[in-house]
Amino acid sequence: MSPHTSQHDKTDAADLLDQKAQAKVQLQKELGWTAEAKRPVICIPTGVSDALGGELLKEVLPGLLAMPVEILILGKGSASYGEYLTDIAKKYSSRVAIIPNDDKHITHLFAASDMALFLTDPSDMAELKTALQYAVIPVCPQTDSVDAYNPNQESGEAFLYEKLTVWHCFAAVVRALETYRFPYDWRTIQKHCIERASR
Repeated sequence: MSPHTSQHDKTDAADLLDQKAQAKVQLQKELGWTAEAKRPVICIPTGVSDALGGELLKEVLPGLLAMPVEILILGKGSASYGEYLTDIAKKYSSRVAIIPNDDKHITHLFAASDMALFLTDPSDMAELKTALQYAVIPVCPQTDSVDAYNPNQESGEAFLYEKLTVWHCFAAVVRALETYRFPYDWRTIQKHCIERASR
């Protein structure tokens, strides 16, 4: 925490992190999924369009679906991607869901998610700040808005990829998922997210 962070802020951060598992289980139940607090949840909080990396998402989704993750996609963007993702959500209804684009559902999406996948530079996106506030760890293209997690220094709050290619994006997701397996390290990064959001 920064030297200006109060004990009250620290308590709030701890409460937020403790509540994430509860929020995840609640959303899983609402979606008719198996309640598994430890299963990683990846959200795509920006909606999907060409400008927001829709083609990259189509390329990376098969890899994501081959892993034991659940995926929440905010239901906004272009109609063509909406149809494609609706089909995906039907086919993988036990672990892919389209989340309605309203304040209540958006709040629940962030509260329940472990990672936020961005497919274009999120520097100017309000969703990046919201993700950090909710301790949702960004996986995103190289940006100055967040620092890459460095396991040796225990610094940083995001998993970055240098090029907008399926392999670079997928590798960043895999690095995040590998780190997620270590709860202490993951909680450290979550705290860094909250700190970053308060700057």
